[in-house]
Amino acid sequence: MSPGADDLGGFALFDLFRMEAETHGATLDEGLLALESAPTDPARLEGLMRAAHSIKGAARIVGVDPVVRVAHAMEDAFVSAQKGQLRLDGAAVDALLAGTDFLKEVAKRDEATATAYLASRADETTTLVARLQAVARGEAARATPPPHAPSPPTPVSVSATAVAAAAPSSVAVPATAPASPAPRKPIASESADASVVRISAAGLGHMLAYAGETLVEARRLGTAAAELEDLRRITRHLQAEVEVLAVEGSANVTALRETVSRARQAVTRQLDVIEGAARRSEDLAGRLYREVLASRMRPFGESTGGFPRLVRDLSRELGKRVRLELRGKDVLVDRDVLERLDAPLNHLLRNALDHGVELPDARTAAGKEPEARILLEARHRAGMLEVEVSDDGRGVEYESLRRKVVERGLIGADIAKELSKAELLEFLFLPGFSTKAVVTEISGRGVGLDVVQTTARDLGGTVAATSETGRGLRFVLTLPITRSVVRAALAEIAGEPYAFPLTRIERVLRVDAADIRAVEGREQFAWEGRPVGLLPAAQVLGLPPPVRAAGPVPVILIASAEHLYGLAVDRFLGEQDLVVRPLDPRLGTVANVSAVSVDEDGRPVVIVDVEDL
Repeated sequence: MSPGADDLGGFALFDLFRMEAETHGATLDEGLLALESAPTDPARLEGLMRAAHSIKGAARIVGVDPVVRVAHAMEDAFVSAQKGQLRLDGAAVDALLAGTDFLKEVAKRDEATATAYLASRADETTTLVARLQAVARGEAARATPPPHAPSPPTPVSVSATAVAAAAPSSVAVPATAPASPAPRKPIASESADASVVRISAAGLGHMLAYAGETLVEARRLGTAAAELEDLRRITRHLQAEVEVLAVEGSANVTALRETVSRARQAVTRQLDVIEGAARRSEDLAGRLYREVLASRMRPFGESTGGFPRLVRDLSRELGKRVRLELRGKDVLVDRDVLERLDAPLNHLLRNALDHGVELPDARTAAGKEPEARILLEARHRAGMLEVEVSDDGRGVEYESLRRKVVERGLIGADIAKELSKAELLEFLFLPGFSTKAVVTEISGRGVGLDVVQTTARDLGGTVAATSETGRGLRFVLTLPITRSVVRAALAEIAGEPYAFPLTRIERVLRVDAADIRAVEGREQFAWEGRPVGLLPAAQVLGLPPPVRAAGPVPVILIASAEHLYGLAVDRFLGEQDLVVRPLDPRLGTVANVSAVSVDEDGRPVVIVDVEDL
């Protein structure tokens, strides 16, 4: 490998090679998986050949000879397939995927560590090249593992914490079918036609925060204009008083009238200027904010690149036939949210593969197609991001789950009998909860689902499960599209403004005092035929108790599982988009508070952690 001193526009040559390897490595992964269902597709083979050729050329420029040899052997295999000299069956695709894994593994490293990595695996690399050359000659692919393939899994008993801490690449899979997810494409490689600016994630976050604050400042200018309007009304009233004096024949009234008239004209002119500036400023700030926010938004498909490979490899290992259907790959999501989704989606897919999907014979006996279907879909709905993971497998056996809950000592048998299906499914999200006696490294029912729920809550969203026994299991994560701004309902509590994110509340309403009654010492009212317990928000937040004013009671309705709760507040202050500012880490965890912000009037606002409530 040549010393990487050359630099192009701030990019070291080795960095450019890594971008090429990552981008075309993802293309190889996607294309090879598609070839298993259409092994003679000429367009697909052409794309694969070009991807291998591009990686080979980039590696040759920086002198990474082992990568050149692997990419060249893969290119030969694709050329032979194009000529009809061989058919890329499952074994051949396994070998080529091993080559792709090797290329991606090198691309993960900087120049120094890549050199050490290749030097320590010289013999394995030679074996891999020989295996690929055998594929190109049409010989049977040998089941020799790639240089970084993990060992096959063995049943072990592990805690939920241990499984959650494990990186996706650390999960064991068969030697011939490594399940390392494909890396996401770097920003710099998204489009050859797009201008690319290198910027750190922290810098981009700061830009977004500043743009959001600019939007708030622009709206504050509108507030100043409203105050100036009040001043104009005052001068109008003053002029009316002057006119009265004029009728009464007061001295010097003419000069006073002229003074007031000039004041009105000055206020009117200034008001026009401020109103115009406010409109232009808000429009400009809005465009700036949307532009900066768009730079943070990434297609959902960037987080799904490795999932088809994961499903393919694990289903082969488990002896199952599974088709992964991806929808909404172009749906835009904040990159911070996108990165946090990787682990929970990985858990949900593994859970579906290991426990949800049946073996082909069992599916046939149940009247289903032998090939199972797993759906991963992203969509925007009501200003939120919804991500669904569902399968058409065996679903949840509710009576079995009910017995397990009792056996674990989580609730008594009498209470368990009364639990609805929705309430039973909530137990799946408990840390370490599993309905199986033996947990493997692939998944365990419940192991990892607590991570899914924790991640959803950390992102300011929710996760819900539904299942029909024998028909499948469905998880839906409802998350904010971005974490930088939150739409919230503002309410005054004990004289201070508090914000409740709209995504976490059911609705706001006013309840007539006559409709509130005491039940066993607690206040309660009915909403849409359902009983709702009512508590003063000040009491819940540990604030001085308010004096309830006469008239309807302002209530914020929040939901938890199948239950509804009402928080009585002093008054509603409307809805606003708030720029989220995290709490200072030195404060530690503050009960019932998730973040802070500043409203349009410049007042500090506490954003309530509804989940903590």
